[in-house]
Amino acid sequence: MRKLYPKLAATNIRNNKQFYLPYLLAGGLSAAMLYLVMAMAYNPGLQEMNGGETVAATLLLGVTIVRVFAAIFLFYTNSFIIKRRKKELGVYNILGMEKKHIAKVLTLEMLFTAAVTIAGGLAFGIVFNKFFAMLLYRMTGLDAAIPFMISVEGVRGVIITFVIIYAAALCYNLMQIRLANPIELLHGGSKGEREPKTKILLTLIGLAALGGGYYMALAVEDAVSAITLFFVAVLLVIVGTYCLFTAGSIALLKLLRKNKNYYYQPKHFTTVSGMIYRMKQNAVGLANICILSTMVLVTVSTTVCMYLGIEDMLKERFPKEIIATAYYNAMPEHPESLDVAMEDSIKASGRVVTARHAYLNMSMTAVRKESGFSVTGIGAGTDYSIPDVALLEVVTREGYESLTGNTVAPLEEGEIAVAATPFYEGETLEFAGKTYNVKESAGYPEDEDDYLTSIAGGGAYLIVPDETEFAQIFERLGQNWDQERVTLRIQYDAGYEIDGTAEEKLAAERAVRDAAAAWETATASEDASYSGIFLECREENRSDYYSLNGGFLFLGLFLGAMFLMVTVLIIFYKQISEGYEDKERYAIMEKVGMSSAEVRRAIRSQVLTVFFLPIVVAVVHIIIAFPMIKYILSAFSLTNTTLFALCVAGTALVFFIIYLLVFILTSRSYYKIVGNQV
Repeated sequence: MRKLYPKLAATNIRNNKQFYLPYLLAGGLSAAMLYLVMAMAYNPGLQEMNGGETVAATLLLGVTIVRVFAAIFLFYTNSFIIKRRKKELGVYNILGMEKKHIAKVLTLEMLFTAAVTIAGGLAFGIVFNKFFAMLLYRMTGLDAAIPFMISVEGVRGVIITFVIIYAAALCYNLMQIRLANPIELLHGGSKGEREPKTKILLTLIGLAALGGGYYMALAVEDAVSAITLFFVAVLLVIVGTYCLFTAGSIALLKLLRKNKNYYYQPKHFTTVSGMIYRMKQNAVGLANICILSTMVLVTVSTTVCMYLGIEDMLKERFPKEIIATAYYNAMPEHPESLDVAMEDSIKASGRVVTARHAYLNMSMTAVRKESGFSVTGIGAGTDYSIPDVALLEVVTREGYESLTGNTVAPLEEGEIAVAATPFYEGETLEFAGKTYNVKESAGYPEDEDDYLTSIAGGGAYLIVPDETEFAQIFERLGQNWDQERVTLRIQYDAGYEIDGTAEEKLAAERAVRDAAAAWETATASEDASYSGIFLECREENRSDYYSLNGGFLFLGLFLGAMFLMVTVLIIFYKQISEGYEDKERYAIMEKVGMSSAEVRRAIRSQVLTVFFLPIVVAVVHIIIAFPMIKYILSAFSLTNTTLFALCVAGTALVFFIIYLLVFILTSRSYYKIVGNQV
């Protein structure tokens, strides 16, 4: 008797291999993915490398996501299998097996499944760990030997995670058996056949949620708002998608049925009536496919764009190869000495300065007014919105020309020039307690416009005639400035582009840092107004950018592959489920007089509609989300909209091709089950 249950469990799995093989394969791949991510995240060698901590933190985020989605889709697949097997279990019950005996068989089946999944996943992960680690290091620019090792953290994490998942699935299965009587078990696989009711309220909720999410995505105008509202918009779109697939689709089909001219046609009659008849159980699966497809498109396209746009991000974040900023609490006596020290050190290192700027400025956040800009009204309790905020920079005419290369007409006392986005159209401008005549107004420099408008409501350069007027503005601002909230300081910025290879630039940047330290020591003893210095070098930060964005790309492709696997699995089981349900239905159609050709057309119409509807909606989702994601990317200094558009289009094309192949392969299973109707 003891040997009977294991044999029966093994036989059941073998007899239901068309259900269990994809289940085992998906579970094994999920376990392998979890092991690989954990093994790389906890790799002690990764922590010791430059940029390794950033990559490890990115991978740990992926660990949580893999665990959550593994639990969701394995539980979803298990619920499908137990539903298809209820008739079989009902037969066991009628033939004399008690529910406790059936429970033992189900428990052994789950133990076999868990053992194969965990062992297979760990074996795959351990064997291919080095390969994926090499791929990760290649993407992130890390350079180190990768020894073969077995991650204890990865093994432990996989075992604990999947034991919990399969234990929860087993409890669900046992509950289904415990609560059902034999007759219910015999007909359990046929539940959900009743025509669903029209749920107007749920449809309206779906329209409102989807409309709200779409509005947020389209109305956002800056990166701060985009980041703040992104997860709210995502949640609304998910809710709206589920509601409209489950209730809205039924309401639409019933409206089509009421249209007699449309409905009472052979090609429409069978399609509409058939989809209404089974839409209740189809809808959740279709919504899942739609959401997962959207996740694949967003995750992969965004991370690919971030990786391909690293150079753009570096140039946006570091406008010059070397940027030195000295801070002063009062008007400095000889700020140009910083420029001299920096340029001398660059030349001494053997490099040539190919472009430069050096200028005095004051940077601050301001609020737009009809008559100009206010910098004293920003603080706690102030009522203003992000589009009203401008990043303001006060510069001299000579400094602005050095920075941008643009020519500004000579300015007299009381005159000012403005370069702003949006364009400043006033003839006068109030600022720092004084009204200036605007002699010249221009747009914000093009190379800074996109980035600035993404993180605030725009920016503005207030260009004054000379250092005398510059010093007077600083003095007037200081009289009403809240130094506890934010410090008002004068800055001297010096930036340089240099020639040379990456190694030569790094050598020059090290020399510049030494020169900056010597200059700071001398200046601090000579100029009481001196406050400090900040030095940034593009080449020094390149490895960090490649580590971060390479880690995101690896994780994005990894998660994209997992989302795609879940999508394929749901599609496969949906096709099988529909095949068994439709086989008898289409046989009845032929018996009542429909020709084989009409039945084939009805089948193809429904299959094509149901299969491609989720991908169409997913593409609409990502098109609507495009502006919001674009602003989020700009917060990472990536403002290349064309690159992002190409990444989205390329990802959508590749995904559609894969989706089409999945359709072709899974349709064969569907048509094989349906039989001679096709």
